[in-house]
Amino acid sequence: MPKAGDKAPAFNLKDQDGDSVGLDDWKGQWLALYFYPKDDTPGCTVEACEFSAGVPKFGKAGATVVGVSPDSPEAHRKFIEKKKLKIRLLSDAGSKVCLKYGVWVEKNMYGKKYMGVARTTFLIDPQGRIAHVFEKVKPEGHAEEVRRKIVELQRPA
Repeated sequence: MPKAGDKAPAFNLKDQDGDSVGLDDWKGQWLALYFYPKDDTPGCTVEACEFSAGVPKFGKAGATVVGVSPDSPEAHRKFIEKKKLKIRLLSDAGSKVCLKYGVWVEKNMYGKKYMGVARTTFLIDPQGRIAHVFEKVKPEGHAEEVRRKIVELQRPA
């Protein structure tokens, strides 16, 4: 998993509209890149709705929020429409970007092991470096925690 100070791994994925999006699209600004397991599930819905509600505050902090999961662009579009989300969601269908970011991991539920996304958020600075990593994210309150960290990181030393 990349850590603070590392160059953020490049990517090119399709968003909910089928448009290709890459890390360079946010060069010169802060990016909160959050990885989540699945559209329209309880925890992922809480997280997406909180990030969406915080879009104006993230904008004031000069930051954009983007979600990534293995779901298809069509699933993302339905999720956005259903929950009236104001954030962009990227489809990592082959989990290649999840692997680059170290969030595609073995999980265990009720004794059954499977591969899935570890809920993780990367703050990427305007120069394309990872400024902070939030691991083992709890969805409730996470968006505000991320916003506060961006503001803190922008303060002069």
